[in-house]
Amino acid sequence: MSIFEDITAIQNIIYIVASILFISGIKMLGKEDTAVKGNFLSAFAMFIAVLVTIVFIVDPVILLGGILLGAIIGSTIALKVKMTSIPEMVALFNGFGGLATFLIAWSEYNSIPDNYFQYLLVMVTIYIGGVTFTGSLIAYGKLSEKLKVAKTSIVTKIFTTIFYGSILFLIFSILQPLLPALGFNFFTVLLAITLLGGIGFVLPIGGGDMPVVISLLNSFSGIAAAFAGLLLLNNVLIVAGSLVGASGLILTVIMAKAMNRSINNILFVGYASASKASSSEEQGEVSPINVADAFLILESASSVLIIPGYGMAVAQAQHVVRELGELLEENGTEVKYGIHPVAGRMPGHMNVLLAEANVPYDVLAEPDDVNPIMDSVDVAVVIGANDVVNPSATEEPGSPIYGMPIVEVHNAKTVFVLKRSMSSGFAGVQNPLFFKQNTRMLFGDAKESIGGLVSEFKD
Repeated sequence: MSIFEDITAIQNIIYIVASILFISGIKMLGKEDTAVKGNFLSAFAMFIAVLVTIVFIVDPVILLGGILLGAIIGSTIALKVKMTSIPEMVALFNGFGGLATFLIAWSEYNSIPDNYFQYLLVMVTIYIGGVTFTGSLIAYGKLSEKLKVAKTSIVTKIFTTIFYGSILFLIFSILQPLLPALGFNFFTVLLAITLLGGIGFVLPIGGGDMPVVISLLNSFSGIAAAFAGLLLLNNVLIVAGSLVGASGLILTVIMAKAMNRSINNILFVGYASASKASSSEEQGEVSPINVADAFLILESASSVLIIPGYGMAVAQAQHVVRELGELLEENGTEVKYGIHPVAGRMPGHMNVLLAEANVPYDVLAEPDDVNPIMDSVDVAVVIGANDVVNPSATEEPGSPIYGMPIVEVHNAKTVFVLKRSMSSGFAGVQNPLFFKQNTRMLFGDAKESIGGLVSEFKD
């Protein structure tokens, strides 16, 4: 056995170890109390996979330079990003993962041997990676609300047409070796139409569906990475990409189910095509409440359910929310946190915020856990959530979100809704909860309002 064969064997053994660590790390991410350890374990697995690649395969100077540049850019972004911008950052990271596989497949195109399977891998990897990249950029624009293009606009229709055209051109490109030679460079056309097609894939999807789209794009980036691993014959890349692709797809299905909608409905129909319901208009007068009066009600409550939403992220109120929960418990109140799977703007958004504030995992509850006992809850405190507590999902068959499972806070004895204004949620649907007799609106910045309640308890 030559020295090069020895090196390859050692490298593959280390890749297998890294793959086992990846699997173990992702398994640990399934539970809140082991998620942090799982994240570090997966990061360590990636570290040793990269390390063995540096030592055994390429010029270490070039690769180390790339790693250093990427580390500087990534750490700078991670340190400066606000908690409210985490969904956009996740979308960008998905996109750059897709771009990496897009470039790998592009670089492999000119060195493909006379092997149709390799050719097929290149075409598919280029397409998935390119669509993931530009699609993620559009998701970033929608999540950050920097991109506002109507589903019915001519721009959207043009790019949607290009997307469907890109699928047809991909099929043509796959069959090209079996067809007569062309008079133009079809590969350059594929590169361009793929990137434009990614824009058309995400552009028509409603903003309220972005958490599901992020999961799907994450899955796409993993699948593209697995295909790139097949191209490079890199075992750890195949395993890691397959894990990301499978877990992202499972999460996509779970989140679609949480919205009581099919993947097809989210990707190709969306909220914008649903019928307009009376929920799009205000349905009466609201009953405002001030901090002092809200305190008196909370002080006498025996059970309180806190439902966080994107408004809590915007106000960065998670720490005062935890403090309020602790003060309520000291007062003899049972406190739970109702977490909807699609609350916020990315999967697990509220879990991340509450974990940052050190809220115990055992007080977090899903809608199925709290809805059956909602009528026994004295006070439900809705902090910036909108669509996930909208009763039109259960009461109005004509509503665009009818059938979507929600946290049924309207069945609680009293509901406090903390909002800055009467604006609708990310899905653009008015919320009749605001006008119900048991609802009190606590207007203002959520952090200031919760902080005021905390001060009342301490005085």
